[in-house]
Amino acid sequence: MTLFTDFGLAQPILKALAAEGYEKPTPIQAQTIPYALEGRDVCGIAQTGTGKTAAFALPILHRLDAAPRARIRRSCRVLVLSPTRELSGQIADSFRAYGRNLKLSTSVVFGGVTIGKQERELAPGVDILVATPGRLLDLVDRKALSLRDVEILVLDEADQMLDLGFIHALKRIVTLLPKERQSLFFSATMPKTIATLADAFLRDPAKVAVTPVATTAERVEQKVMFVATGRKQALLEIVLRDEAIDRVLVFTRTKHGADKVVRSLDKAGIAAAAIHGNKSQPQRERALAAFRNGSCRVLVATDIAARGIDVEGVSHVINYDLPNVPESYVHRIGRTARAGADGLAISFCNDEERAYLKDIEKLTRMQVPVAPLPEGFSAGPVGQEPQEPARQPQQQRGRPAPHARGHQGHGQPREADPNAERGPKRRRRRGGQKAAVAASPSNGGQRQASNPPAQAPRQRPQAQPGRAQGRRDGAQVAWLEKAPR
Repeated sequence: MTLFTDFGLAQPILKALAAEGYEKPTPIQAQTIPYALEGRDVCGIAQTGTGKTAAFALPILHRLDAAPRARIRRSCRVLVLSPTRELSGQIADSFRAYGRNLKLSTSVVFGGVTIGKQERELAPGVDILVATPGRLLDLVDRKALSLRDVEILVLDEADQMLDLGFIHALKRIVTLLPKERQSLFFSATMPKTIATLADAFLRDPAKVAVTPVATTAERVEQKVMFVATGRKQALLEIVLRDEAIDRVLVFTRTKHGADKVVRSLDKAGIAAAAIHGNKSQPQRERALAAFRNGSCRVLVATDIAARGIDVEGVSHVINYDLPNVPESYVHRIGRTARAGADGLAISFCNDEERAYLKDIEKLTRMQVPVAPLPEGFSAGPVGQEPQEPARQPQQQRGRPAPHARGHQGHGQPREADPNAERGPKRRRRRGGQKAAVAASPSNGGQRQASNPPAQAPRQRPQAQPGRAQGRRDGAQVAWLEKAPR
């Protein structure tokens, strides 16, 4: 297939494609559309920005137009599930654009907005419903929607569904769907967990993979800069002052980190906006609108928005924090170099994130080139070997070592318990008492310390504890007795 006209799509759809300027299908479209038109289940794997939406939207529109049916109240013929609000809105917009010449209705529902309006919109029934899993189940529970008449199910960005914790919602949704249906899965990656979930949704699917699993966009130039955590903000400000950066997405690991970066950029005179899960829907829409129209060239986002941002002309992606899930790196940098354009992805990496970088290079099967820092810029203490290994076998990645939080880890030298000092002081502020840790019969009535000082500690006058005080002291003694020596 070399042209959209070769697929035998309905003339109104071809007319809409011509208005959009589409003539030749992308590889994922060329391989998927014939299977979907036959009614087969499809499991498609492709990078973001390769045209997955049109790959399932075009054959769906053709099938609905070829077999018209009266709408059933509080139901839909096609259900498209997506992980984020932004992606849901973009999918719905694509259906409306490709089906502009068809008499088909498209609705989109997601959380963060009033549910009453969505209930009224679904009351007469719709042909195509695009939804996030959480809000979809809310509508089902309120008897505002039934899924028993769904003819076609689509899961877009299926692996991101699992990353965001939608596994239980998806398992419940599949029980509400009719067994006789067509199911289409599309994702940028296909981990084993998704393959297992696909078995519950798909029947003898046609598998389409236009690129190797978890590879990055070929037209994205990638670089990494090694910099201390405390110097990342200063480096970001220097990089963003480059006039070659036209429109840039900055990714952070946390929502708090995204807001902090935006505040610091505003102080430096660089206009920026943040988009993440804590933002209301109007706030997210305003931020995206400003990013699209160019009034704000810097958008700071978390991974939840990595696949929901489809903005043309993103020249750069900056990983302010490297993701601890290597697949997220693929989705992040896929926001640039879209529709045949070139793009640049720059990652800031501190000592703690070196392990994440290795995981990314292992997944993408390539080594990210190291870029030089700006002239005269100090990266801070990067590259120094820590006193102890950065990651212990029993530690979870990205969490500080136990001794750094004042707790005892196995095999680590024990420091004095800070609560043994702070506890009595807090009690003096509350009740005015100078309470002391009670003695234990097992230690001969002597006060225990996790790391005894060279000199004996100053003895404090014993106070007769009350009932509540005795319980607190007894619990502290029990903890001291059980503490490893």
